[in-house]
Amino acid sequence: MTAIPTVAPPEGCIDTQVLGHVLLIGINRPAKRNGWTPKMFRELAEAYTRLDDEPALRVGVLHAFGDHFTAGLDLPAVAEYMKRGEKAVPEGLVEPHDFGLPGYRRRTKPMVVAVKGICFTVGIELMLGADIVVAADNCRFSQMEVQRGIMATGGATLRMAERAGLGNAMLHLLTADEFGSAEAYRLHFVQKVVPAGQELDEALAIAQRIAAQAPLAVVATRLNVLKAIEQGPAAAVEDFIPVQQRLANSEDAAEGVRAFVERRPARFSGR
Repeated sequence: MTAIPTVAPPEGCIDTQVLGHVLLIGINRPAKRNGWTPKMFRELAEAYTRLDDEPALRVGVLHAFGDHFTAGLDLPAVAEYMKRGEKAVPEGLVEPHDFGLPGYRRRTKPMVVAVKGICFTVGIELMLGADIVVAADNCRFSQMEVQRGIMATGGATLRMAERAGLGNAMLHLLTADEFGSAEAYRLHFVQKVVPAGQELDEALAIAQRIAAQAPLAVVATRLNVLKAIEQGPAAAVEDFIPVQQRLANSEDAAEGVRAFVERRPARFSGR
């Protein structure tokens, strides 16, 4: 598909578009290779919050306009925030990096990301903070903060080692080297690699497949996986019986049984 962007202001913006139960979230500052500004971070958090708050929305797809996902932070625009130790995202919203900062909400619904071209620093961290990543085969990745005298604070230091192991994480975090889609796939940073130009279609197809499942069960499954990773298997197991009981008493579970008996696709309502 071809998403149609609005005319972006100089400091960029985040565009949203609803397709059925899917919220498309578009990074829109192609003239600057989608370099991130405070305004863009705030609008991204607002889009993630909208996804969680609107019952009709079940899955998000993060993508970018132009040839590149993002060249990273617009350092002159965000440097003062860093010096003051401030976040560009107002408290009370869903924090897009999803690592549980005090004062911020965590996303509950799934997020699929389509990356292409240059995907540096914050781009890697946003995709690692999502759930499923589709990469074009022309991607160029680099976590280059050490090259700029700063540290990656959007989740790379947490998630690179979690996905790829300590040595692989240190290789890319400490050298600020550039690597391609095949290496990102090998390290489990991305889940699919497709020919350039097909990444958004593939991400949308995955999102629509997720959106066709029972929404309450999708959210519960996602949160249980995250609990196992962050708090350990025992904490996740503790939720098995109470969460399953809640789901089994839902309208969607009853619809799932009816669809099974009647041999037809289920029509879930999210209740």
